[in-house]
Amino acid sequence: MLLAYTGGMEAGQKVESVIVATGNAGKIREIEEALGGLNWQLDGLGGLTLPEETGATYEENAALKACSVALATGRPALADDSGLEVAALNGEPGVYSARFGNRPSDLERNLYLLERMRNQPDRRAKFVSVVVLAYPDGVVEEYRGEVAGVLLEGPRGESGFGYDPLFLPDGHERTFAEMTTEEKRALSHRGRALEALRLAHQSGQARQHYQGKAGGRLE
Repeated sequence: MLLAYTGGMEAGQKVESVIVATGNAGKIREIEEALGGLNWQLDGLGGLTLPEETGATYEENAALKACSVALATGRPALADDSGLEVAALNGEPGVYSARFGNRPSDLERNLYLLERMRNQPDRRAKFVSVVVLAYPDGVVEEYRGEVAGVLLEGPRGESGFGYDPLFLPDGHERTFAEMTTEEKRALSHRGRALEALRLAHQSGQARQHYQGKAGGRLE
């Protein structure tokens, strides 16, 4: 059962240092650059093991990771869960994007996706990201970002990670993997979620609610 009652916590807690709850170096770079204006000290996991992503939504998975690290360290922790939702595949891979088809690498998952999309005229897709900032007392903040586009029939570009070489955002002629980090951050799902977090804290209007500890789940 998830705890999620709101109220009484309009202003954000004071944050000086945050643990980034991910082992993905690409995500860490994006987060560091996106939140640079907040002057937070951002630290890595330092050997901590993240819990298995057992949630049914991006929000649940991000909260599981962030709450687990915040509880273990006694410090605020930031985590995200993101995925690619493909219209022709009824929203797959979604929350299973990082383990799509049980393929172990980005390259193999991209190839598997291309095979699933062979001869498919509907190439519409969107990236979704939910960023959760969790505090040791069980309070969390959630921020969501989305970006729509289409899937190409082959990869383009050497930057980025995940499905970036296949994704062409609407209104643009380059894939995420062909863009600079700054260009991608301005457009991307994770960039939009992180920008919402940054603006909320800069304005003192961070929206918080109590989700409970141990990943937001009651035993």
